[in-house]
Amino acid sequence: MLPDCTSAQDTVPAETVDATTQLAEGDRLFGEATQLQRNSQFQQAFDKFLEALEVYQSLEVRANALQEGRQGEARTLTRLGLMSSNLGQYEQALNYYRQALTVSRELGDRLNEGIVLSNTALVYDDQGRYTEALDYYEQALTILREIGDRASEGTILNNMGRVHSNLGDASQALNYYQQALSISRETGNREDQGSYLSNIGAIHSDLGNYSQALDYYQQSLSIRQEVGDRLGQGITLNNIGLIYGELGNYPEALDYYQQALAIHTEIGYRAGEGTLLGNIGMVYTNLGDYPQALNYYQQSLAISLEMGDRAGQGITLSNIGLIYDYQANYPQALNYYQQALVISREIGNRTGEGITLNNIASVYRNLGDSSKALDYYQQALAIHTEIGKRPGEGTILNNIGLVYTDLANYQQALTYFERALTIIREIGDHSGESNTINNIGTLYYHLGDYPQSLNHYQQALAISQEIGDRDREGIILNNIGLVYDNLNNDSQALDYYQQSLAIRTELGNRNGESTTLNNIGAIYRKQKNYPQALDYYQRALAISQEIGDRPGEGSTLNNIGSVYSDMRNYSQALHYYQQALTIHTEIGDRASEGLTFSNIGYLFDAMGKPELAIVFLKQSINRRESIRSDIRELSTELQQSFTDSISHTYRKLADLLLQADRVLEAQRVLDLLRVQELDEYLQTVERGAQTGSGVELLEPETQIRNRQHAITNQAVAIGEELAQLRQVETRTPEQMQRITELEAMQADVIAQFEDFIYSDNVQALIDQLSHEARQQDLITELNELVTLQDNLRALEQNTVLLYPLILDDRIEMVLVTPNAPPARYSINISRTELNQAVVEFRQTLESPRSNPKAIAHQLYQWLIQPMASDLEAIGAETILYAPDGVLRYVPLAALHDGEQWLVERFRINHITAASLTNLNLVPAVQPHILAAAFREGSYAFQVGERQLTFSGLPFAGREVENLASAFPDTTQLLDAAFNPTATLPIMDDHTIVHLATHAEFIQGSPNDSFILFGNGDRITLEEIKQWQGRFRNVDLIVLSACETGVGETLGNGEEILGFGYLMQQAGARAAIASLWSVNDGGTQVLMDAFYTALNNGYSKAEALQQAQIALITRNTTVLEGQRGADVTITDLRTGWPLSQSHDLAHPYYWAPFILIGNGL
Repeated sequence: MLPDCTSAQDTVPAETVDATTQLAEGDRLFGEATQLQRNSQFQQAFDKFLEALEVYQSLEVRANALQEGRQGEARTLTRLGLMSSNLGQYEQALNYYRQALTVSRELGDRLNEGIVLSNTALVYDDQGRYTEALDYYEQALTILREIGDRASEGTILNNMGRVHSNLGDASQALNYYQQALSISRETGNREDQGSYLSNIGAIHSDLGNYSQALDYYQQSLSIRQEVGDRLGQGITLNNIGLIYGELGNYPEALDYYQQALAIHTEIGYRAGEGTLLGNIGMVYTNLGDYPQALNYYQQSLAISLEMGDRAGQGITLSNIGLIYDYQANYPQALNYYQQALVISREIGNRTGEGITLNNIASVYRNLGDSSKALDYYQQALAIHTEIGKRPGEGTILNNIGLVYTDLANYQQALTYFERALTIIREIGDHSGESNTINNIGTLYYHLGDYPQSLNHYQQALAISQEIGDRDREGIILNNIGLVYDNLNNDSQALDYYQQSLAIRTELGNRNGESTTLNNIGAIYRKQKNYPQALDYYQRALAISQEIGDRPGEGSTLNNIGSVYSDMRNYSQALHYYQQALTIHTEIGDRASEGLTFSNIGYLFDAMGKPELAIVFLKQSINRRESIRSDIRELSTELQQSFTDSISHTYRKLADLLLQADRVLEAQRVLDLLRVQELDEYLQTVERGAQTGSGVELLEPETQIRNRQHAITNQAVAIGEELAQLRQVETRTPEQMQRITELEAMQADVIAQFEDFIYSDNVQALIDQLSHEARQQDLITELNELVTLQDNLRALEQNTVLLYPLILDDRIEMVLVTPNAPPARYSINISRTELNQAVVEFRQTLESPRSNPKAIAHQLYQWLIQPMASDLEAIGAETILYAPDGVLRYVPLAALHDGEQWLVERFRINHITAASLTNLNLVPAVQPHILAAAFREGSYAFQVGERQLTFSGLPFAGREVENLASAFPDTTQLLDAAFNPTATLPIMDDHTIVHLATHAEFIQGSPNDSFILFGNGDRITLEEIKQWQGRFRNVDLIVLSACETGVGETLGNGEEILGFGYLMQQAGARAAIASLWSVNDGGTQVLMDAFYTALNNGYSKAEALQQAQIALITRNTTVLEGQRGADVTITDLRTGWPLSQSHDLAHPYYWAPFILIGNGL
């Protein structure tokens, strides 16, 4: 019998059995996570991969050092990095990849090491860290080539192509894509071929080569359909949709997006669904169908939230912000952009951060806050430059150029556009090239250079037509129509508008369609074809209401009101203006509020209701003032409409107030008008106490305004609810009923306003504004008159204040005296007659051989004669003069009463908005003078389109020497020593700064206006703007030069007082400058006389008067004071005194210099 025995078996330790079980569990979890990943359930996949990692890293697996466990750990760490990246958690992804890389290297797993390096590069690519991305791709590529993995090598080359694409390096991108494509063809990998062909198509799309892009996309689609790559099909269909979106072919774009969406939904690719819903939302955004766009964006956002996709959330939040931006709901837009910005920064997405900063800048640009817009654009530009994203750089440089266009700083704008164009052409972006050239055309349009504008628009149009960009073609055709509209070539304008309209209608671009319909309506209104105008405006209105474009709706309602106003159908005009005003108030559009208030004011004036007109014109001005106070710089709309919409409103209000004998109120408006004109020139004018709070309403006017505001606010509340309900795509019966109720309530509120305007209550309030009541208000209730008269009395020079106002049909003169109510004088001289007289006067003054007395007498009869008896009765000795428009080119001193020049009767000093607060400050007893001169040499400069040459002033040296002789405490700087480094730091160490040099003040261009130093350096008015508050001791700045004051052409004279204003803002109490090119020798004589009088105890205004009289009469005894007078007029060539100086009696020599500011 055989003994029992057992069969031979391997004995397995219990710990190893547990490790194997654990390993199997890890693999199971890894498989489940992979399936979740395929279903785009990235957060759930991440959690499952995390469970798998815990198993692979468990003590049992580690203790037995199972190779499979370490490999599982490496691949799971890799997948965790991938899921984190898909969720937008980039730093977390990088952390997992670092761990995966360490394990892979420990294992010697070169394949997984290459994969991890490649995935790390993808994260850096998504973050916009392109240099690091390329570095990691290069490392991965080396490994994959080493191990001979051709398929993965192709993938890496493809990804490197994507990085170069993001960098805007299209040729390099195409090179890498082509290498990848060659490998896929070599290996026969059709799926990869489809992918790489799609990417090559994307490059051509970015370059605006849309036909080539479509060709590559179609090749890609065919392959992907052939191999059954449903995911790839969806991606390529999406890309084709993007092409048609870029071309403005929105129906085709929607068709392809819907096909792609169906595929992604079918295969459960949630990330792709979210992307496509966002793209569909962008189409509806471009179409102006904002409710539909928001609907799709909300669906896209829901998917991103569901998946935990932070990057996707940021993109969608930014797109929603764009909707609110287009609707002028700027607070909401900023809210969404800020949310997007937080996400981009949180996940380290530099590209997304730069894009969002650009979008925030655009909001501030639309708000008119150019300073903040430029700040955000510069931040965005810095990021795009840092990460090397060239296309983004070009876009932002373009946007900065648009801001400078808004600010009318056209040279700066052109610089940025040209920088953008250089980049765009370098990277071969045809679409961007068309856009930039179009922007340059718009710049020339604003400059009024219509030939240049048309030239650029035609270039841009040709590019857009060549690449098939129908949407931009519609934009440019509309812009060309605007040029012809401004050239009053209505037939050409209509032709281009109709071409634009046809394209926009064809593409379904409702927003653009509304814009062009409005422009066509404006043409027919101009032609007085009111039925046609109303037809086009009504069509535009219907579209704006349909798509929820509240700004467009308000603008169009205002336009319709203007047509009815032209037709003298005042009731209908008021009806539409009130609707427009409600919308402007609702969306916080103060600029449009100001325009519509102005239109209502003009309407009431036409209706014979000037008191009501004044109420609404005051509100218009106060809206404009609030904008300037808050923003400091004008938006594009304000810049373009300044002359028609702002300046005319101020003049109209002043006109109506003067006609109603409300002189003090008119004087306040005139102060504001002076500030407006300086602000347009300098753009940084600060309001003082007299001009900082807008126009005050009298009590009856306040009651009318308050009732009107209450009605408007009620209408706003109704309008807001109505707008929200209209944005609901599928409405309930209750919502439909509510819309009907709200529409009825809206009509009732508008009727309330019209009933109120015509009511007995309003008439009673108007009656309170009677002449007697107003006079009482002016004298007893308004403290400003008392304050102003106190200031005049404090001057102790029998001083009066003179305000002229130039209107189209007359001149209104306001005279404020120390002890009586303001007086008003109306002179029936048209603006045209006055302009002609000023030109003639200037021509005679600038020619020493002419006889200016006849025209000087004519101007005297217009400007001074009407008040001459009043001036005599009050014993006026000094005139403070606040000139208007072209009168700024007229030296009041050189008017002639038939017997003598006006300066022989009155001291005259000009004032600006900054003057009223410091007219009573008395200068230091002993002057401490800085005297500088440019005597020798010659310098040439390009100023605008002109080449200017400035030579030394021989008499300037004598001028400074004489000054130093009269005032021993004088610092002298001559020629090269007279430079910015030596001069600027010591200016405030002196009470008088005397600069005997050239200056050039250019009408409308402070950037080109400058003062020349003796070494050839220049300082511009733009730079002088930064001097605010710099001087504490300077009492007087004198520009004793031969090119100061004005440019070659007459404008409204803001450049003259602009210099004086800046000097006062810098802290100097007064300035002296000249109105025309002055003879060097004559200047020296006048300046010697001026300083002699000043040294003899005369005030600045007295000294200038006495110096001018000395030249007129050739009698220097008028300069004598306690110290006596010793003025010698010499011939510089011989050094001998001139025995005959009769030529200097001509006003050419003595009249150009004007004193601006404090005359004491």
